[in-house]
Amino acid sequence: MTGLPVRPVTVTDETRPYWEAAAAGRLLLPECRACDGLIWYPRNFCPTCLGTDVTWVQASGRGTVYSFTRVLRGGAFPGVAEYVLAYVELAEGPRVLTNIVDAADDWLRVGAAVTAVFDVAEDEGVLVRFRPAVTAGE
Repeated sequence: MTGLPVRPVTVTDETRPYWEAAAAGRLLLPECRACDGLIWYPRNFCPTCLGTDVTWVQASGRGTVYSFTRVLRGGAFPGVAEYVLAYVELAEGPRVLTNIVDAADDWLRVGAAVTAVFDVAEDEGVLVRFRPAVTAGE
């Protein structure tokens, strides 16, 4: 399975910690100090309690495939014939819409263990993707 192209990102003050960490190969999540909830997608308020006291915490980058679909005609992306779009449930709880890469057709299933990888395109941005976890520790 191939990855989607990395598109330029718009970095704002509220998302800067996420993008800087991703460029360094780390997954940061915003955490609400009022309700202790982890937030996805990165933003400076909690969608659960509407709290604005948000801090950033290091996530493990581990998760499981919650749901997926194979896109067999990647016409919207030049040079991409097939890719996997998936929701990954992070070990910390939030579900992330992402792309699964480096997965054999017979491996992909709901519940499969995955780990984050970061695809950095110089001067454009970075995209977190997930690949099969290769060891019990990933």
